[in-house]
Amino acid sequence: MRPYELMYLIQPTADEERLTAVSDRLQQTIGTLGGKVEKVAPPVRRRLAYEIAHHRDGQYGVIEYSLPPSAARELERTIKLTEDILRHLVIRRDE
Repeated sequence: MRPYELMYLIQPTADEERLTAVSDRLQQTIGTLGGKVEKVAPPVRRRLAYEIAHHRDGQYGVIEYSLPPSAARELERTIKLTEDILRHLVIRRDE
């Protein structure tokens, strides 16, 4: 298992229910793929440096988790299929 950190940007128009649904879906996917969620930071609204999909604001969320390297691609696929996520970044943390 390798440690990863996922930062995702959600549309500013998303309500609290949708924010929770996106976070829960990502956590469930990580668990289903044999990973372990270590830390979840709730989404925080921030001003973007540049406009993305006609939005000047966004809501950033961060999830720290461990996942087998072979399952990382499946998690990326799930993130790309989630319509509410505008951008995401997955990095491998130091062990």
